[in-house]
Amino acid sequence: MIQGADKTTRFIGGVLMMMGGLYLFLQSVHVNFGMNMPLYYVGRTPITSGYIFIPFMLGIAMVFYNSKGSFGWLLTLGSLAVLVLGIITRTQLSLQHMNAFQLMMILVLMVGGLGMWLSSMRDNK
Repeated sequence: MIQGADKTTRFIGGVLMMMGGLYLFLQSVHVNFGMNMPLYYVGRTPITSGYIFIPFMLGIAMVFYNSKGSFGWLLTLGSLAVLVLGIITRTQLSLQHMNAFQLMMILVLMVGGLGMWLSSMRDNK
């Protein structure tokens, strides 16, 4: 019975440590979407998000005109997928300035919590 309580304590403690470390890590990440930059290039011509909205709006109009037409859906979903993928590929992540103690605490919480969580799932026979 003591072993079961120890496993439960390690499981809950590990999950809480991982959540705390992940929260602190994500709080220190800054996201820059780079909206003024082109999403794609065709040759030397930059393709911005505004150009991608043109087929998107045309596809929306076609879907509202005839919702059973597959070309309108293809145009709408295709341009939406290209827009989302372009934004994701242009996203820049950077860490805020922190001292070594803060970074070590984040890493100890995340990796130590992972170790405790994994050890709670192992069979102690």
